[in-house]
Amino acid sequence: MTLAMVALTGAALGQSGCIGGSILSAQTTKVDNKTFTVTPGGRLVMDVDRGSIEVTTGAGDKVDIEVTRTARSGSERDAERLFDDHHISMEQQGNTVTIQAELQRGGRRIWGSDSWRLNVEYHITVPKQFSVDLKTSGGGITVADLEGEVLAKSSGGGLHFGHIKGPVTGRTSGGGIDLDGGEGNASVKTSGGGIRIGDVNGEVDAETSGGSITIARARGRVTAHSSGGGIKVEEVDGTIDASTSGGSVTARITGQPKGNCRLETSGGSVTVYLGPSLKVSIDAKTSGGGVSTDLPLTVQGKLGSSSLQGDLNGGGPLLTLRTSGGGIHLKALSAAP
Repeated sequence: MTLAMVALTGAALGQSGCIGGSILSAQTTKVDNKTFTVTPGGRLVMDVDRGSIEVTTGAGDKVDIEVTRTARSGSERDAERLFDDHHISMEQQGNTVTIQAELQRGGRRIWGSDSWRLNVEYHITVPKQFSVDLKTSGGGITVADLEGEVLAKSSGGGLHFGHIKGPVTGRTSGGGIDLDGGEGNASVKTSGGGIRIGDVNGEVDAETSGGSITIARARGRVTAHSSGGGIKVEEVDGTIDASTSGGSVTARITGQPKGNCRLETSGGSVTVYLGPSLKVSIDAKTSGGGVSTDLPLTVQGKLGSSSLQGDLNGGGPLLTLRTSGGGIHLKALSAAP
């Protein structure tokens, strides 16, 4: 355990303890380290009241924990009291390591002025084959390449994942979400940022209230919903349900859908690229533009400039396309840029 004074600056914060009309406002840093011996396939569980979390992987059989806390205070003694009030528990039971933290005084959680004066960073190294269940109420979460299940939840920061060989579940109320890729299903949701997902060998469920969604490739069902940005799916091998009220929707469907598909927007165009052997029935309609196609469709009923119903390769699951703010474009996959 290390206690170090990092910075000392004058600030006109009050009359008590004044030096020339100001008091000394100190920034004090404390670093705690702890190591647990584990075996691959274990689990890290975190439930902390604040702070960013960074998880990296190592070749050993240990979980190495470094906790860096920074307190803004009038004195080193005041900082020490704040550190003492911030209760951190680091324990091991079997092959599970648990970290819990909360700012308390007299057994009660502290809110208000004392709370904002404390910043925390968690830097943790686990074996490459390990699962993590991470929860923080005030910071971002980063997980490097990992072989295991990833659960991550934050009330105030972005989520960043490397290549995860296992299922991923991410939730945040205040930031973007990045997933480089994975071997398993991915479910990510945010209320305040964009979503970027790489190559996933599994199903993808992505939802945001405040940004765009980009998915490079999904070898399973895709569900994507946004209230504030466009949606782009570079490749989906199967069923897709994508909708937004704030941008265009573009998707490339390469594999035969096993169920009905839907692409919808209220604020842009809809463009879909279809593989040559796919069998789908198409229902396209727009109130804000025209419908165009370069596919060999068997048209059902009357072909209108703002609507189209037809079958590709004899028909199959229904592909519904809707927009009230742009055109609809059906294209052959070979024409994709």
